[in-house]
Amino acid sequence: MDHIDGFPLLETENYILRRITQQDVEAIFSYFSDEEVTKYYDLDTFEDISEAYRFVTSKEKMFLESRGIRWGITTKDRRDRVIGTIGFHNWNRSFFKAEISYELSKEHWGQGLMSEVIPCVLEYGFESMELNRIEALLHPENIGSKRVLKKANFRHEGTLEEYVFLKGRFIDTEIMALLKRNFKKHVALGQRGQEPVSR
Repeated sequence: MDHIDGFPLLETENYILRRITQQDVEAIFSYFSDEEVTKYYDLDTFEDISEAYRFVTSKEKMFLESRGIRWGITTKDRRDRVIGTIGFHNWNRSFFKAEISYELSKEHWGQGLMSEVIPCVLEYGFESMELNRIEALLHPENIGSKRVLKKANFRHEGTLEEYVFLKGRFIDTEIMALLKRNFKKHVALGQRGQEPVSR
């Protein structure tokens, strides 16, 4: 892991996770203006590029105020173009926990991208941010995201009834979570070439 201007740069086999800047506004607007991308997102579909500016500004402010962190996801051969973002928000230092969330442009769906970058982000959260618990709140119908989180060893903990008002209606929200001790256990098992044992 490297740092550029105090912001951590993460790298996986195929992707670079870097700071998002105002130069990324057009790329972010291009996929946040797609209703399929925002279908389960807690933001309305973008209709004006100024909304993308506000998105980038809010994530920068969140980082500077130590309330969370959001990386732009890029391929190694196109580091100039963000194809999605991922990070932590609602960082509670007193309780050593935060929420993870992410989105990805539609043309990169179904390629295993999130399954590759999430472990790297989780490691940063547990080690560098000293988190003990990472939560994910998601729409009950968001099957793709549930699949990605299960693969990352998140456990389903329950359903919060009519937890949010989204796109004109109250909807239930499912909560999944991963504890640091379970993350470390799965990492250790993986390093030994073993499959985790379900109990």
